[in-house]
Amino acid sequence: MTSGSWRESAVLLLVAPLVGAALVAPTPEPVLYVSNEVSNSITVISPRSVGAIATIAVGRRPRGMALSPDHRTAYVALGEDNALGVIDVAAAKMRGTLPAGRDPELVVLSPDGKTAYVSNEEIAHASAIEVATGRLLFSTPVGVEPEGIGITRDGTKVYVTAETSNNVSVLDAKTGAVLRTIHVGDNPRTVAFTPDGRHVWVSAEAGGNVTVIDVATDSVLRQFPIRDGKTKPVRIAFSPDARLAYLTEGAAATVSVIDVATSRVLDTIPVGKRPWGIALSPDGRRLYTADGRSNTVSVIDTGIRKVVGAVPVGERPNDLLYIP
Repeated sequence: MTSGSWRESAVLLLVAPLVGAALVAPTPEPVLYVSNEVSNSITVISPRSVGAIATIAVGRRPRGMALSPDHRTAYVALGEDNALGVIDVAAAKMRGTLPAGRDPELVVLSPDGKTAYVSNEEIAHASAIEVATGRLLFSTPVGVEPEGIGITRDGTKVYVTAETSNNVSVLDAKTGAVLRTIHVGDNPRTVAFTPDGRHVWVSAEAGGNVTVIDVATDSVLRQFPIRDGKTKPVRIAFSPDARLAYLTEGAAATVSVIDVATSRVLDTIPVGKRPWGIALSPDGRRLYTADGRSNTVSVIDTGIRKVVGAVPVGERPNDLLYIP
């Protein structure tokens, strides 16, 4: 069977399992998902015991992940399967796939959970998929090598970074029309919204900086360097009180702690090799990084800003998803 026909069959089989999954109670305790890009798996970590408790077999080259609003279903971008894996959180098992266009890298869900948006790196598109049916709603050309993707709190606009074009495309979330293209730093990786939804931060890996964009006007408010500009910032997480931002820095094997109000780096935390994905517990007390070259997840106590544990995971961990 060809990979295309396999995916079509998987989509046809998807509806019934998802209906059943809706009746399953949410996970009784928090878990942390780690997508392992080379192992083709997701490691499930217990934040309470700080250890791996399960491994979920998924498709080829899992990277970005997203969680449904009811916390019952997780989605993972499967770059070499051109699909989204659909995972029943309570059962810790993949139930099927959705077609997602060629080479999906990162994924985000609409606030109502009905639409998944993905960055299709190889074809320089951003796509929208109706999760109930697998129907492609749009596929829009954006900049070269799109990666970071995010959606506004009201679900009206989607922001997509382009690594090679050094810009962010702002799309109409319903139609896919490009509303604006914003120049940012070199090799932009991530879009992350502040907790109040008013601003979006864009990390530039080669530029070594962050660009802050006003969501209401799509205008650039400021751009500031991260330390010496050579740390290769990638992913961003904000503290629940919105006072701090945490940035993984792949080349430096560190996390920078930034004062949001002043854009000043307050501290630097050494972690494993090539930290990439990042996640923060809802109470803000624990920070996690996916250390792609160490094959570990570092556990950071944000009060003392030090690593207090490291959990072995699969090969080449990429993204993190905290499921409360």
